[in-house]
Amino acid sequence: MVLYWLVQCLWGLPQAILGAIVFLCHRRDEHFLYHGALITRWSGKSSVSIGPFVFVTDKPYFAEKLQSLYSREELAARLLVHEHGHTIQSLLLGPMYLIVIGIPSTLWGWLPNLARMREEQQRSYFSFFTESWANRCGEWVTGEKSMEQLVID
Repeated sequence: MVLYWLVQCLWGLPQAILGAIVFLCHRRDEHFLYHGALITRWSGKSSVSIGPFVFVTDKPYFAEKLQSLYSREELAARLLVHEHGHTIQSLLLGPMYLIVIGIPSTLWGWLPNLARMREEQQRSYFSFFTESWANRCGEWVTGEKSMEQLVID
């Protein structure tokens, strides 16, 4: 775990600083360690990973849509594996993480025209390269199931 944090904070300095700032803003929320990453459970409807810091919801905005397939607890667990996968991407890409993963992932998730396209085509959010790679990384490290190709929009 020491090596994980050392690499995250040196090789991935930009996202480690950004993640620490967000963490400090949420210091009163619940925190726990998960495979080395510092997890903050927050009240938001979506989750995000910033370096070794993961901000995860246990009330994903898409839980109602998938309630016939998965419980909220199962979705939250799978989402945690996915978000942890982003921390592995941070370890691998270091200072390039925000450019290669952070910006494209944010645009993919939040641009209204892309959200509309995903919904119309019933295309999985997790089909985008940043997200499918995060799923694979998270599953590889944890040995647990991730979000796979769930359609959440």
